[in-house]
Amino acid sequence: MSGGDISNEMLRIRLTRRALLRTGAAGIGLALAGACAPVPGPVPELETKEPAEPAPPERVLLRIVWHPDRDRPVADLFAEEQPSVDIEFLHITGIDHEEVAAKTLSLLAAGETLDMAYAATEATQLYAGQGLSYPLDDLVMRDEGELREYFSDVHPSLVEAMMYEGSIYQLPFSWNGVNMYYNTALFEENGIDHPPDDWTVGDFVEIARTVTRRDAAGETGVFGYGWTNRLWGSWGQWMFVQNSNLVEAERAPGGAWLWDTFYKDDPAARGRGGGWRWMKPMANDPRNVEVLELMQQLTREGTAPDIVLGGGATLQGFFSANKLAMTPAGGFWAGALYNAGMQRGSFDVQLWPKGKSQRHQFGTGSFFIFTASAHRDMAWEFNKFRCRAEVMEVQGQFSPVLTTTPARRSQHTEERFAETGPEHWKVFYDTLDKHPDTEPIPAPPCSNPMTTLFTSYTGLAISLEMTAQEALDAMQRELEELFGRWGDMYNLEG
Repeated sequence: MSGGDISNEMLRIRLTRRALLRTGAAGIGLALAGACAPVPGPVPELETKEPAEPAPPERVLLRIVWHPDRDRPVADLFAEEQPSVDIEFLHITGIDHEEVAAKTLSLLAAGETLDMAYAATEATQLYAGQGLSYPLDDLVMRDEGELREYFSDVHPSLVEAMMYEGSIYQLPFSWNGVNMYYNTALFEENGIDHPPDDWTVGDFVEIARTVTRRDAAGETGVFGYGWTNRLWGSWGQWMFVQNSNLVEAERAPGGAWLWDTFYKDDPAARGRGGGWRWMKPMANDPRNVEVLELMQQLTREGTAPDIVLGGGATLQGFFSANKLAMTPAGGFWAGALYNAGMQRGSFDVQLWPKGKSQRHQFGTGSFFIFTASAHRDMAWEFNKFRCRAEVMEVQGQFSPVLTTTPARRSQHTEERFAETGPEHWKVFYDTLDKHPDTEPIPAPPCSNPMTTLFTSYTGLAISLEMTAQEALDAMQRELEELFGRWGDMYNLEG
């Protein structure tokens, strides 16, 4: 019987024991008086009315910007618990998360009614900073008991990346650190073993040049290293191991309510704040110039191919055809390579090589709830449901082939990677566990136009239309203008 329904059973007259006793006593009195009492006439029947049919529960339609094939099994399970809910997925495609976010904003501007959407790190503050996404603080604390198991299974770095100015806007669902994938056949051909955990940038350059093969005309047939022109991965990871960044970062105040509640005894949560602030551009930092010059050199000499914008489909083709030895990627690439026909053992992964540090960059993501949603409570129920361990097992990105990295530590198991590999799959969560200085990619509220500037000037530098210094000086000027136009992105006083 569903809540709010009224059944015939509930309308039955139920006599209590005291009522029965009262009825019995009255019967005895009538019996004693019966000899002198007139014979009663027939007792009139009480008029009864059939109970009204219960009104069917009002149907709720949740409209979610996301891939229907990935969450349809989850939505079907949710319907068993919430039969009055229908879920409509709006599939928006793009070469990267920034393009998907831009198209989602266009839907809102056109008057579309949306309840939820997926946002990766690149777009978390884009939505939160404009008040488009709903802060989950009160809901999280209301359902503290229900969520305690979830937070105990998720690294605090991922949670902090989903916060903005002290509030949490998303429950991390999946993530990817920037690790180094390598083609095992090409390594074996050149007598190269699995690199040690603490290999260096110098080791990487030597391996990349050793594996590269050129024909008599100087054309490269096998590339030692390749990368795509985007914000995540790209050459930004090389900035991180040089202790630099595209934008100067600091932690926002606040968030103690979350850390004290869910991570009080976790050493990895010490020093956490209320999310990240990306304060001012530092594109032309000398360490970044040095890194970009290295990328130019590898491309100029043919060790790396020309870069392409956005996704890595071209590099995946090179890699699976044994024409590419190394590339930056996260856990998502294991399933992608497997689906492309590469068998377990034909590729492996290692932590990023060490420079001045071995600090990695990562991106995470999950659903957020639109502030304007008319069904926020039900959207929150679906959000929590989706993050249950047993529900994540049927989600399209984790089953039957893992095509991204689960946010839950417990889902990183030998069994999960048994079919796809890579052999050193523990590297994925080690990126967080062994390197506490690992941080999210820079993603301020103006991340969309910032990314466009980054990829534009990166392309000009790698095509040698500009020197590294010229490209980064120009990028710095335009980023400063951009940040100026956005004004005070973090509502700082003074």
